[in-house]
Amino acid sequence: MLSLVLWLIQLVLALLFAGVGFMKLSQRHARLVDNLRWPEDFPAGTVKLIGLLEVLGAAGLVLPEATGWLPVLTPVAASCLALMMALAIMVHVRRGERNRIALAAILMALSLVVALGRFGAFSALGM
Repeated sequence: MLSLVLWLIQLVLALLFAGVGFMKLSQRHARLVDNLRWPEDFPAGTVKLIGLLEVLGAAGLVLPEATGWLPVLTPVAASCLALMMALAIMVHVRRGERNRIALAAILMALSLVVALGRFGAFSALGM
Protein backbone atom coordinates (compact mmCIF):
# COMPACT_ATOMS: atom_id res chain seq x y z
CA MET A 1 0.00 0.00 0.00
CA LEU A 2 2.80 2.43 0.91
CA SER A 3 4.52 1.74 -2.41
CA LEU A 4 1.35 2.63 -4.32
CA VAL A 5 0.94 5.90 -2.38
CA LEU A 6 4.59 6.76 -3.02
CA TRP A 7 4.18 6.05 -6.73
CA LEU A 8 1.12 8.31 -6.93
CA ILE A 9 2.95 11.12 -5.17
CA GLN A 10 6.01 10.62 -7.37
CA LEU A 11 3.93 10.80 -10.56
CA VAL A 12 2.06 13.93 -9.47
CA LEU A 13 5.30 15.63 -8.43
CA ALA A 14 7.04 14.57 -11.64
CA LEU A 15 4.26 16.04 -13.78
CA LEU A 16 4.25 19.30 -11.82
CA PHE A 17 8.03 19.75 -11.76
CA ALA A 18 8.40 18.76 -15.42
CA GLY A 19 5.69 21.21 -16.41
CA VAL A 20 7.09 24.21 -14.56
CA GLY A 21 10.62 23.23 -15.52
CA PHE A 22 9.79 23.10 -19.23
CA MET A 23 7.99 26.42 -18.86
CA LYS A 24 11.13 28.03 -17.43
CA LEU A 25 13.24 26.49 -20.17
CA SER A 26 10.99 27.46 -23.06
CA GLN A 27 9.75 30.94 -22.19
CA ARG A 28 11.64 34.20 -22.46
CA HIS A 29 12.85 35.72 -19.19
CA ALA A 30 10.62 38.79 -19.64
CA ARG A 31 7.52 36.61 -19.95
CA LEU A 32 8.51 34.61 -16.85
CA VAL A 33 8.90 37.89 -14.94
CA ASP A 34 5.43 38.96 -16.09
CA ASN A 35 3.85 35.64 -15.10
CA LEU A 36 5.80 34.64 -11.98
CA ARG A 37 7.39 37.91 -10.81
CA TRP A 38 10.22 36.27 -8.78
CA PRO A 39 12.50 35.72 -11.85
CA GLU A 40 13.16 39.47 -11.88
CA ASP A 41 15.54 38.84 -8.96
CA PHE A 42 17.65 36.36 -10.96
CA PRO A 43 19.56 36.38 -14.25
CA ALA A 44 17.89 34.56 -17.14
CA GLY A 45 20.55 31.84 -17.04
CA THR A 46 19.82 31.09 -13.39
CA VAL A 47 16.10 30.76 -14.08
CA LYS A 48 16.88 28.40 -16.99
CA LEU A 49 19.15 26.37 -14.69
CA ILE A 50 16.34 26.10 -12.13
CA GLY A 51 14.05 24.86 -14.92
CA LEU A 52 16.60 22.28 -16.04
CA LEU A 53 17.06 21.05 -12.47
CA GLU A 54 13.27 20.72 -12.10
CA VAL A 55 13.03 18.67 -15.30
CA LEU A 56 15.93 16.44 -14.24
CA GLY A 57 14.40 16.09 -10.78
CA ALA A 58 11.08 15.07 -12.33
CA ALA A 59 12.84 12.37 -14.34
CA GLY A 60 14.73 11.29 -11.24
CA LEU A 61 11.49 10.85 -9.32
CA VAL A 62 10.25 8.23 -11.77
CA LEU A 63 12.87 6.67 -14.03
CA PRO A 64 15.34 5.09 -11.57
CA GLU A 65 12.60 3.42 -9.52
CA ALA A 66 10.62 2.38 -12.60
CA THR A 67 13.59 0.87 -14.43
CA GLY A 68 15.34 -0.61 -11.42
CA TRP A 69 18.54 1.09 -12.58
CA LEU A 70 20.11 2.89 -9.62
CA PRO A 71 16.82 3.23 -7.72
CA VAL A 72 18.65 5.13 -4.96
CA LEU A 73 18.55 8.12 -7.32
CA THR A 74 14.79 8.45 -6.76
CA PRO A 75 15.03 9.50 -3.10
CA VAL A 76 18.11 11.60 -3.95
CA ALA A 77 16.08 13.45 -6.60
CA ALA A 78 13.21 13.88 -4.14
CA SER A 79 15.62 15.27 -1.53
CA CYS A 80 17.08 17.73 -4.04
CA LEU A 81 13.63 18.91 -5.07
CA ALA A 82 12.69 19.37 -1.40
CA LEU A 83 15.81 21.52 -0.97
CA MET A 84 14.87 23.55 -4.05
CA MET A 85 11.42 24.14 -2.59
CA ALA A 86 12.96 25.23 0.74
CA LEU A 87 15.01 27.76 -1.21
CA ALA A 88 11.90 28.82 -3.14
CA ILE A 89 10.13 29.43 0.16
CA MET A 90 13.01 31.64 1.26
CA VAL A 91 12.75 33.66 -1.97
CA HIS A 92 9.00 34.11 -1.56
CA VAL A 93 9.37 35.12 2.09
CA ARG A 94 12.05 37.66 1.18
CA ARG A 95 9.84 39.06 -1.58
CA GLY A 96 6.76 39.15 0.66
CA GLU A 97 4.87 36.74 -1.62
CA ARG A 98 2.90 34.96 1.10
CA ASN A 99 0.38 33.57 -1.38
CA ARG A 100 3.13 31.51 -3.07
CA ILE A 101 4.62 29.97 0.07
CA ALA A 102 1.89 27.36 0.62
CA LEU A 103 2.37 25.62 -2.73
CA ALA A 104 6.14 25.48 -2.31
CA ALA A 105 5.69 24.10 1.21
CA ILE A 106 3.29 21.41 -0.01
CA LEU A 107 5.69 20.39 -2.80
CA MET A 108 8.55 20.33 -0.30
CA ALA A 109 6.57 18.15 2.11
CA LEU A 110 5.52 15.71 -0.62
CA SER A 111 9.11 15.52 -1.89
CA LEU A 112 10.25 14.72 1.64
CA VAL A 113 7.61 11.98 1.93
CA VAL A 114 8.98 10.40 -1.26
CA ALA A 115 12.58 10.77 -0.08
CA LEU A 116 11.87 9.20 3.30
CA GLY A 117 9.68 6.49 1.83
CA ARG A 118 12.17 5.48 -0.83
CA PHE A 119 15.14 5.67 1.53
CA GLY A 120 13.20 3.23 3.72
CA ALA A 121 12.63 5.51 6.71
CA PHE A 122 8.98 4.47 6.98
CA SER A 123 9.93 0.80 7.33
CA ALA A 124 11.74 1.66 10.57
CA LEU A 125 8.45 3.10 11.85
CA GLY A 126 6.57 -0.11 11.13
CA MET A 127 4.67 1.32 8.16
